[in-house]
Amino acid sequence: MSSLTLPQPAGLLRLSDLLLLLVAMVWGTSYGIAKGALAYYPVLGFLAIRFLLTFALLAPTLLNISPQARRDALLAGLPLGALMLGIFICETFGVAMTQAANAAFLISLCIVMTPFVEWWLLRRRPATPAFAFAGVSLLGALLLSGGLEARFGLGDLLMLGAALLRAITVCLTSKLTQGRQIAPLALTAVQAAVIGSGSLFLAWFSPQGLPALPAHTGFWLATVYLVLGCTIFAFFAQNWALRHSSPTRVSLLTGSEPVFGALFAVLWLGETLSPIAWLGGALIVLSAFWAARHKAI
Repeated sequence: MSSLTLPQPAGLLRLSDLLLLLVAMVWGTSYGIAKGALAYYPVLGFLAIRFLLTFALLAPTLLNISPQARRDALLAGLPLGALMLGIFICETFGVAMTQAANAAFLISLCIVMTPFVEWWLLRRRPATPAFAFAGVSLLGALLLSGGLEARFGLGDLLMLGAALLRAITVCLTSKLTQGRQIAPLALTAVQAAVIGSGSLFLAWFSPQGLPALPAHTGFWLATVYLVLGCTIFAFFAQNWALRHSSPTRVSLLTGSEPVFGALFAVLWLGETLSPIAWLGGALIVLSAFWAARHKAI
């Protein structure tokens, strides 16, 4: 079984890498922004608002494409949206039930899982350096998060599930979009519809229910940022990049997300990082840089 090679023009590959780093940057800021919004509204209700608003903004893209392209977007977007709904649920409840250090480290296992999932699901063995880069990135995540706590419970299992679902989603996106006439924004619209409607269904039947919409300006500013930056742009960029890159490369580059999250926490939220955490962040950045320079991944 041969390693994956990318017959993509160098310019497209560089653009793909740049977009993925921008995705990691905006996703890194999303945790602090979302935490502020969640002070005003329950998690599932907030997810429903975020993704149904995204769908409302992108719905015209489904109307302005050919019937075949619309059918392809639905065939790929429905299962991918279901997987992403699972990711958000596992992450949200996992973070609430485990230590922050555990959550940060365990979700980073996606970086190491992706090459193996790509090998299993797509029958393509990633280039050997990809496994080394993934290992360096994982070590960086361990140092950045402060290490894995001794306790291991249901929350940790949910974070592991989220990491595995992330790896499967990246690989399956690559598989389902190849050879199909899928506009990235149309695919994002379908994914958002599935996540939003699924969150609304779960919120409606949850014991907490759905309270009245908040009127606080901060909540809606955070929501607009998350919709435009962390959902529409990020989903579009990742879906587009997966047509011009490999799942392992995508995972390595977006795996720099914790670094941007830590920088955001330091510069915007006034938090501090230890020298060991800075070292971990540097290892993640180096891993992403090496991956970007290695065109065979």
